[in-house]
Amino acid sequence: MEVLDLAPLLQTPVRQLSLGQRMRCEIAAALIHEPKLLFLDEPTIGLDAVSKIAVRQTIKRIYEERGVTVILTTHDMNDIEALAQRILLIGKGQKLYDGDLSALKSQYLTCKRVSVDYSGAGTEIWPEGTTIIRQSAERAELSVDLSRTSIPAVIQQLTNTLNIHDITVENQPIEEMIFSLYKEHAI
Repeated sequence: MEVLDLAPLLQTPVRQLSLGQRMRCEIAAALIHEPKLLFLDEPTIGLDAVSKIAVRQTIKRIYEERGVTVILTTHDMNDIEALAQRILLIGKGQKLYDGDLSALKSQYLTCKRVSVDYSGAGTEIWPEGTTIIRQSAERAELSVDLSRTSIPAVIQQLTNTLNIHDITVENQPIEEMIFSLYKEHAI
């Protein structure tokens, strides 16, 4: 009850619980007998952002504090990034990948995204190895092909040519990495 913050829900009829509250109650029911292995199928599907975060935090806490192995089946890439250390990717009944999430990212991370806010628009010359995703008068979002250039080289060239106010570097979305893996296996 403590881990899942269920005390305020004890007197509430099930039909009056939100989907997130019901999910927390179902996880609690699954944990009553202190299992060493917990299977969760799409535990955050249909939940609002606040409930998703609460359920993810609960799953992490169960794993960390109680040593419960959690097997999670999901299509939600944010769940995967928030919860998984090891992933098993299956496509059309075939095992496509079995390993660490970090190793998957190392192998299939082909690009990064750089967003740059700048002033003094003029003749912007974008670094080689980049593609413009979006551009306005004082903001540009670039895709950086990591096989052609590096993030430090791109940042240095941007710094040398623009009056930068802010710059953000993000990894390629995990969905794109998974897509590459599916493509490699012709699925």
